[in-house]
Formats: sequence, C-alpha cells, structure tokens
Amino acid sequence: MAGSAGRVGAAPPSEHGRGLALSIIVVNWNTRDLLADCLRSVYDTVRDLSFEVFVVDNASSDGSAVMVRERFPIVRLIENPDNAGFARANNQALAEACGEYLLLLNPDTVAMPGALHRLVSFLKAMPEYGIVGAQLLNADGSLQESWGRYPGVLTELPLLNRFPARGRRGCLLPDAGLALRYLEVPWVSGAALVLRREVFDALGGLDEAFWLYTEETDYCYRAYRAGHKVASLCDAQIIHLRRRASGQRMVSSMLWFYQSKVRFVAKHRGVAAAGLVKRIVRLKAAQWQRKPDASPLRVAYADVPAESIVLAYRALGAEFARPLGELLARAW
Repeated sequence: MAGSAGRVGAAPPSEHGRGLALSIIVVNWNTRDLLADCLRSVYDTVRDLSFEVFVVDNASSDGSAVMVRERFPIVRLIENPDNAGFARANNQALAEACGEYLLLLNPDTVAMPGALHRLVSFLKAMPEYGIVGAQLLNADGSLQESWGRYPGVLTELPLLNRFPARGRRGCLLPDAGLALRYLEVPWVSGAALVLRREVFDALGGLDEAFWLYTEETDYCYRAYRAGHKVASLCDAQIIHLRRRASGQRMVSSMLWFYQSKVRFVAKHRGVAAAGLVKRIVRLKAAQWQRKPDASPLRVAYADVPAESIVLAYRALGAEFARPLGELLARAW
C-alpha cells in the first residue's frame, strides 16, 4: 500500500479549527512506509466525521517527515529534533488538538473501513465510558491482544498468566439494526485508543515518566479512578503490525517494556510491590536465558538467533539487579 499511496492534497472543509469530531495523533520513529500506509488508511476509510491528523516525528532518519510533507500536506506535522519518547510526543499533539474525541494511533496500523467511526459512535452513545480501544488484528486477520490486566505482582507470576483475562461483555444498539459488541476492561492498547475531550481536560496528558510502554495503561487506570469506564470495541477492527517498529531496537524496547511495568506498580501500588515485581522479572530473565526458545522474545521475534535472545535476557537481568530508584532512572 505504501508504494501506491498518492498525494493527499485537499482537506475536508472542516479539517482544521474548533468543532471537529476527531483528532488523530500518530507518533512516528523510522517507520516511513508503515506510516504512509497508516495515513492512507485513515483518509480512505474515515467518512462522515470532521477530523484532523497530527504526525509527531521523533527525529526519524528514514525520510518520514519528508514523506508526510510531500504526500500528506494537510497533516499537521510536528518534527522533534530528538526522540522525545511516546508519551511526550503524544502530549505535544494533544495540546494542539481540537477534536471532541482524541485518537492515539500507532504508525504500524491500518484502519479497516468503519473502524474509527464505530469507536467515536460508541463514546457518543455511552457517556459512562471515557476511553475505548479497537480490536487489533494481526496481518493474517487473526485476533491480537488488545487489552489486559493492570501490572502487578500477581500478573507477573507465570502461573497466573496461563489463565486468560476476561472482560465484562456488552452490546450497544445506537441505531436500529446496528449492534456493537464490546468488553468492559481495565485498559486498552495505545495502538488505537480514543478518549473523550472531557477526560483529557480533567486528567491532562500522558505521564511522561513512561518514556515507552504502559503509558496507556496508566492513563486508563487514572481515568477509571476518576469515574470513567474503559471498553474494547470488538467491532472496530484495526490491523496492527506489531514488532515492526520495536524490532528496530529489540533489546532496548524490551528493557523499556519491563521498566515501565515496574514504574506503574511503583506509582500505584508502592515501592515494596515494585521491588517484588523487579525481583520476579529478574528471575524470569534468568530462566529465559536457560530456555530462550520458550521465552517471550522467541514468540515475538521468531527469526532472531538464540544467542541474541540469551544476550538480551542477560542485559535484562543485569539492569534489574540495580536498586529500584536507579532502575527507574535508566534510559536506553
């Protein structure tokens, strides 16, 4: 799709300014072709909604910003001189966004027809919900995990992770004959997450202490504590080509992933619980060094040599041997 995307030139009459239905924010780092596919899918599939699109480019070196300027000139492009991280980059666009609803969208996604309209329709019809996420799909159309439990001591135990998390099911009938199936869940993936303007106005932006990963989990938790339910909308489907972006820096992405879990626990459960999670992760890293083919990295990166996986988990174990405060201050 990236090779065939044409130049998007003319914005809808209500593209910019107050009174927009939807602001779409895409944070990008070196995923030019995937970003082009993502933006094309937005402009090809969004109908009957006034909207604007932001791309925040985190100092990409692959020509992403040039591509956006040349092929999608109506996109509101923010170019950072260095990599500001996911939360801070989203906050830059959120501060300028005009939409009644705010969509955080990964660049490695492709919106299916009607998906974004259904997400907005759900929030319009269900005022008790402040955040809704899409049902993510793998490239082959199979279902991808789109929501989950809050991080904590129990959720890091391998035995508990064998049992699937369950959300409370519901069905919405906003129009005659139109059924939207949803799950009430703790948090939804930031790959495709819509929040109400009122939630953003009340809570502010994402917590920038989460440089990468778990920032959406933290935001959903804060929204829930403020009285806003969270849902995953089964009938709003978006393809998510996960690992395409994080695979550029497999080891550092993994370190950010686990550090962010510990940060969430420290913030919401206390330092004692965070220290215990840190120790559990360290024990798992040691186990995965011994059995790399049974590790999460093997599942995520099937073509990576076993030696690389062993080295990655060795790095994880070394980092998680640090004192808690030192670990949370680390950047990779």
